[in-house]
Amino acid sequence: MNAANLDGLGPYGRIRTFADPLLKGFGQIMLQENAAAGALFVAGIFYGSITMGLGAILAVCCGTLTAKLLGFGRTEIDKGLYGFSPALVGVALLLCFKPVFVVWLLVAAGSAAAAMMQHFFIRRSIPAFTLPFVVVTWAILLFGHLIYPEILAVSGGATANLDVWFPLRGYGQVIFQSGVVAGGIFLIAVLISSPAAAVYGIIGAVVAGLASYLAGAPAEAVGMGLFSYNAVLCAITFAGKRIEDAAWAILAVAISVILALLMARFQLVQLTFPFVAASCIVTGIKSSRTRLPSRFGSSSSVN
Repeated sequence: MNAANLDGLGPYGRIRTFADPLLKGFGQIMLQENAAAGALFVAGIFYGSITMGLGAILAVCCGTLTAKLLGFGRTEIDKGLYGFSPALVGVALLLCFKPVFVVWLLVAAGSAAAAMMQHFFIRRSIPAFTLPFVVVTWAILLFGHLIYPEILAVSGGATANLDVWFPLRGYGQVIFQSGVVAGGIFLIAVLISSPAAAVYGIIGAVVAGLASYLAGAPAEAVGMGLFSYNAVLCAITFAGKRIEDAAWAILAVAISVILALLMARFQLVQLTFPFVAASCIVTGIKSSRTRLPSRFGSSSSVN
C-alpha cells in the first residue's frame, strides 16, 4: 500500500493497517488468521506477565518489520506468517532469561532470525509450523548457558496440582503462561475464530495430559499443562468436521505425547518440537495417501 492510499484511510484506517498483520501474527500462534484472536492472545500474555507481553510485542514488530524490509511476500506478511514464531521467541526468552538490556537485544535479533527462517520454508512450501521458533530459541538458550550464564533467570515459580483445570493450563502453556485465567483467555480467542478448533484443542489437552500421567509423567508437570500444550496445537492443526480429521488429530496428539515423554526423560528442552515433529509426520502421511491413487491407479487391474 502506497502513501497516497494510506492518506486516504484516515487515522483509524492507518492504525488498523499497521496493527492487523501484527495481531494476526499473534493469532497464528494457534493457527488462527484472526486479529481479534490475536488481540486476546496479547491480553492473556500481559495478564500472565507484563514483561513477557512487552517481549512478545517487540518480537512481533521485529519479525514483521524484518519481513517488510527484506521484501518478503505482502500476502504472507498480512496473514501474520512472519509474526508467530518471533512472538514465541520473545516470550520464551523473557521466561528463561532476566529482563536485562542484552536479553532485549537477543529478542530483537532472534525474532528477525525466526522471520528469515520462516521465509525459507514458506518459499519452498514446506510446512515448518513453529520450527523457526524452536531452532532459534534452542540456539539462544545454548548461548546463554555456555557463554552468558549470568543472564539466566532464577528457576522456580508457579506450581499446580493435577486438577480439573489442567487442560486450560495446557492452553496457556502454548504461549508459556501457567495460569488458568490466561489459558481461558486463549481458549476463548480460538473459540471466537474457530469453535471446532477450540473444542479439538481442549480435547487434545485432556487426552494428552491423562495419557502422560498414566505413562508415568509427574503429576505436578501434568497439572501445569506441560504435557498438554503440544497436543493442543496438534489437535487444532488437524481440526475438522470429518471423522478422518479426528483420526489425524488423534494420531498427531499420540505422536506428540510420545515425543514429549521421551524428551522429558532425557531432560531436553521441548518447546513446541513435539508438535512440529508430530504435525510434519502426519502431514507427510496425509500427502502420501493423497498421491497413492494417482500413482497406482493405472495398475488397478491385474491380468
